[in-house]
Amino acid sequence: MNFKTLFYGLAIALFAFNCSSSGDDDMTAQPDPDPDPTPTEKVTYNADIKSIITSNCTSCHGSTPSNNAPMSLTTYAQVSSYINSILDRINRTGAGKMPVNGTLSTTQKNLIQKWKDDGLLEN
Repeated sequence: MNFKTLFYGLAIALFAFNCSSSGDDDMTAQPDPDPDPTPTEKVTYNADIKSIITSNCTSCHGSTPSNNAPMSLTTYAQVSSYINSILDRINRTGAGKMPVNGTLSTTQKNLIQKWKDDGLLEN
C-alpha cells in the first residue's frame, strides 16, 4: 500500500468521524440565557397613566369639563370607565383625534393600551 493512499484514507476517516455525532446536542438551538433582560412590570394608573392624562387631557377634561368635553378624566374611576373611548380617540388620525392640541407619543399610546391589557390596575 502506498503512502498517499494511506494518508487519504486516514484523512477521510477523520473527517467522517468528526462530522458525525451520536447525539444532537450541538444541533439543538440553545435558549437565550436572558430572553427579556428588563421584564416589563404591570402598568398602573397611579405610576404610569395618571401623569399622561393630567398632562394631555385635563385641560379640557378637568373636574369641570370645558371646551365641549363631555366628561371629566380626573380620577382613576373616570379614566378606567372611559378607557375604550380614550383609546379610540388617541389612536385616531382624523376628525375626533385627541388630544386636540397635539398627539400622544407612540410610547404613551402603547402604555395606555398595556394598562388596559394588564387589567386597568390602580396601584
